[in-house]
Amino acid sequence: MRTFLSSPRFGTAQLIAGALLLGLLGESIWLIAHDSPSSISAEDLSRLEQGLEQWRGGTVAGTLPAGHVSPEFYPVLGVPYDGEHSPFWYLAGSAPLALVRVAPASRPGIWLARLPYVAVGLLFGASVWYVSRRVYGNAGGYVALTLYCFSPAVVRASALWFVPPDIIGAWGSFGAVFTATAVAHTLYAPREVVLWNWRRILLLGTSLALAAGSDFGLAVVVPVLLGFMLYLAPTRRRAAVVILGASCLCAMLLVLAAYFFHVETFWRALGHARLVRFHREALSMGGAYLEAMKVLASSGPVLVLLVPASLLIYCFWPRARYFGNTAPLIVAVLFLALQVASPHGPQALFGLIGFVFLAVFVAGIAADLLETQADDNCRAVLIGLLAANGAWNLVELARIRA
Repeated sequence: MRTFLSSPRFGTAQLIAGALLLGLLGESIWLIAHDSPSSISAEDLSRLEQGLEQWRGGTVAGTLPAGHVSPEFYPVLGVPYDGEHSPFWYLAGSAPLALVRVAPASRPGIWLARLPYVAVGLLFGASVWYVSRRVYGNAGGYVALTLYCFSPAVVRASALWFVPPDIIGAWGSFGAVFTATAVAHTLYAPREVVLWNWRRILLLGTSLALAAGSDFGLAVVVPVLLGFMLYLAPTRRRAAVVILGASCLCAMLLVLAAYFFHVETFWRALGHARLVRFHREALSMGGAYLEAMKVLASSGPVLVLLVPASLLIYCFWPRARYFGNTAPLIVAVLFLALQVASPHGPQALFGLIGFVFLAVFVAGIAADLLETQADDNCRAVLIGLLAANGAWNLVELARIRA
């Protein structure tokens, strides 16, 4: 342990990141501790019970029964059908309950059912830190991780505080985007590209499985990945397509595992999956944009200042317009547009993904500013804004009562 702590890979930067993640852990535990069995919604209870039934050898959660072909009949028959999520959405939270055999609507059940999402929230934060630090340096990593760890949206998603279990899908989407860009950057190496990248193919496939397995609609990220890979490797486009195709196949196999390899049930469910749940008419509704802005502001009040300022800097400062800043901005705009276009859809999920990519974008602009002659002034402003944002979040948490 002493050798590990003194190694070049572990230093002050890692200690600061660890402290921020411990802060997120404390915030999530605080919320869970102030929840009660009576507050569990009927939808959450049904999700856990269906997951438990599948773990115990029963019906595959949320799927179509054999002999029925049209999901329109299921509300009449009283049969649960979910065209938006794979069984993984049900199995993730119910896995600890299946191991310990605790009732979902109990105090121990609340803790066990939500611990997987707390763990994912921490892993998601570690991913945000790793990517931002690798692209923008320590400063970018600090900014992105601080915005993430003290975001009410992230804390709620990690603790499942009156929100759906969307954080796994958000983590998968984030990992897919940056794994795909990492793969594209390696395509110029003078080696057998597909075989050499098998680890990254597996990682990309796992990320896509987490995303699409949590919400079928997140398959929308695949064309984005293809666009990024073709842009980054214009002379190796065939290899990029092969790698992405292999990753999608890997993702399908992993999602099939969530169906416990019931192939017929898997294909029947995919045939009725709802991949598109947005309406173009909503793009012309002013209220939809206002609601999207409210969702974004609820992810952290400091974004009301940092996002417009970062966009202005990006537009008028050529130095800030490079792929490392452009890619997260494109993905953030995509998911915020999907949120606007789906007023009755998974707004919490799209808003969460949009926020995380905006946090990375802001971190990139901040890191660029800290390399200018005005670095001292920029650092003081950033520290003040981030500290105020964190203090506001902690004060709001302290007001919560069981």
